[in-house]
Amino acid sequence: MRTHEEMTAEDDEFERPSKSQKKRESTDLQSLGEDLLTLPANRLDPLGLPEILTDAVRAAKKITAHEGRRRQMQYIGKLMRRVDAEPLRQAVASFKLGHAKDSLALHQSEQWRERLLASDDAMQEFIEQHAGIDVQQLRSQVRAARKDAALAPEQRSGRAFRDLFQFIKTEQLRVHPAATADADDADEE
Repeated sequence: MRTHEEMTAEDDEFERPSKSQKKRESTDLQSLGEDLLTLPANRLDPLGLPEILTDAVRAAKKITAHEGRRRQMQYIGKLMRRVDAEPLRQAVASFKLGHAKDSLALHQSEQWRERLLASDDAMQEFIEQHAGIDVQQLRSQVRAARKDAALAPEQRSGRAFRDLFQFIKTEQLRVHPAATADADDADEE
């Protein structure tokens, strides 16, 4: 018959994470470290990372050699075992979501520009959706962009074309202020 100590030792053996589980966790932390490299410095500093980890992330951003970068990422993964990874995951997810929202806002502004250049009905719809807009300035911007497009149809990137985009983007942010914070974060990069 086995003693109590032998049974406890066997139970402890089964409760410990397997080698495969440790490897998965290490790979996940290394992947999170890769994501940390995408954060700008103004997002990295408030996370309260240990100085050694912050220095390792900053050094990894500068490394261009493949093997050197791979080793540095392994080192970052090792250092990350000592910190709580959940706040870091949340910060990275928040940053990625902000980029996605900013990208969506830019695409919407681009679509509005195309629609405004294509028809006057779209201009009326834009005016209705953006209460308080300077209608005269909008019409002037659209007229100038249409004129640019007519002069050089193959280019379509004249100054008026870009100015109309900026005007639309500004109006979108004025009407939808929730996107303003995300755009400001993207500008700080």
